[in-house]
Amino acid sequence: MTVLHNPVIRGFAPDPSLVRVGAWYYVATSSFEWFPTIPVHRSRDLAHWEYAGHVRGAVPGGSLAGVPDSGGVWAPSLSWDGERFWVVYSVVRSVGTPYFDLDTYVATATEVDGEWSAPRRIASHGFDPALFHHEGRLWLLNMQSDHRPGGQRFAGIVLTELDRETLARVGDTHLLLRHERLIEGPKLVKRDGWFHLVLADGGTGVEHGVLVARSRAITGPYELDSQPLLTTRDDPSVPLQKAGHAELVETPDGEWVMSHLAARPLRTPDGPRCPLGRETAIQALTWDKAGWPRLRQGGWHPAVEVDVPTPPAEPGPRLADPDDPLGWPWSTPRGYADPGWADATARPGWIRLRGRHGPESRWAYSLLAQRITEHRAEAEVTVEARPRSFTQAAGLVLRYNSEAYLSLDLTWAEPEGEEQRGQQWRGEGRTVLSLVEREEFGTRRAAVVDVAAGAPLTLGVTVEDGRARFWYVREGVRAPVGPPLDFTRLSDDYGSKLRFTGSMAGVHAVDLVDSSFTADFTGFRLTCW
Repeated sequence: MTVLHNPVIRGFAPDPSLVRVGAWYYVATSSFEWFPTIPVHRSRDLAHWEYAGHVRGAVPGGSLAGVPDSGGVWAPSLSWDGERFWVVYSVVRSVGTPYFDLDTYVATATEVDGEWSAPRRIASHGFDPALFHHEGRLWLLNMQSDHRPGGQRFAGIVLTELDRETLARVGDTHLLLRHERLIEGPKLVKRDGWFHLVLADGGTGVEHGVLVARSRAITGPYELDSQPLLTTRDDPSVPLQKAGHAELVETPDGEWVMSHLAARPLRTPDGPRCPLGRETAIQALTWDKAGWPRLRQGGWHPAVEVDVPTPPAEPGPRLADPDDPLGWPWSTPRGYADPGWADATARPGWIRLRGRHGPESRWAYSLLAQRITEHRAEAEVTVEARPRSFTQAAGLVLRYNSEAYLSLDLTWAEPEGEEQRGQQWRGEGRTVLSLVEREEFGTRRAAVVDVAAGAPLTLGVTVEDGRARFWYVREGVRAPVGPPLDFTRLSDDYGSKLRFTGSMAGVHAVDLVDSSFTADFTGFRLTCW
């Protein structure tokens, strides 16, 4: 037996899809507007996970430029047919509207870190697709969405058979189940003559849960279990909240486990907030006398510590390229890091970023960021740059999305007390650190500090108790910049809009005029504990 500690994949790692291939377990997670698309982790004991690669090429054209925050790649489902991996997912281009404007794609590969086939578009009833391989046939599960006025946006679960070679539809689509609660995330598993339909219900917030229905025939009718398999909606004190979006997998010894998403909230005066986003967890299952799946510890609340029926195992040989200075754990918004704006070769030991659009851009923003995985964290980096206008900036950023970030930037400002009169074109002005707080309802500058021009400068931020305290190193000592800022606003739970990702720490550069401005960064460190 092995004891795992949930979440097993920490930080922004939502909508986990679990599959076992031989002695290895693999999990694919949603990436939304971030690249690399569809990260995949692997483990031999369900407790210790490592990054194993991603589905390169998942987005046709290689760009999500223009997609809204929390759009992009939703809820991939990973499966194995005995010869190759399959992944099915939706690219969502509208969020918070009656139309999701999505396309659903399938790609395959013989190795998760290998070459994936070009994505092929298939029937796109709604998001949260899944594939079910059964007796040589291929079935597509979807939630369907009704965009019409008065229609249900979550209008039931549908099943369509696909031709395994062409992926064309075979026969009619079947409506398997509708429910008074919001249901999505369908997965199928067969056991003892029953097709078990595993569903996410209640939405992906604090009402989230897992329901199971079953049928003797794949096309139904399906009967619902009398109780949830998993939820925390009835108890806000459970450490793992928002539990749902599950997948059931059998171990080599005939035991069963379940992956699901969960979140670890911080308690604030404004209610619980989850700046780390939704994370990946694992539970052990059993089956009751009537043949329904149950949590092994009883009830329906997820456990933090779980005994799983696997021998302890060390991680295997690393699959990701450790020599790629811009590879994982770095992520970039809406496209891969491109040598045109991110260069790790121009100056050995440094990363050079070329400024492009500002941090609210959905098109061309020069940002490298890494997932924050604990509520206590610290990031620092040394930056060298010569901004000559207020249109140029570079620095350290904590980011959730284009409407939620905190940044400490090296930039230019007019001489103190003067208004803008074109001083930058006359060689006048000063170099400053500017601390900016952006949230859904506006932007404010929290502090400005004069610094020496041209010299390398170490910037940092410490996150603790829901507060972000920015600093820089002056004469070998950390000097605070501005007041503590509210880190919990960088969360799924703040504001009026749908949010599905998680907070990150990184470096960025901005040049709003001609992208001639560059900034060099070295020594980036993100520590989470």
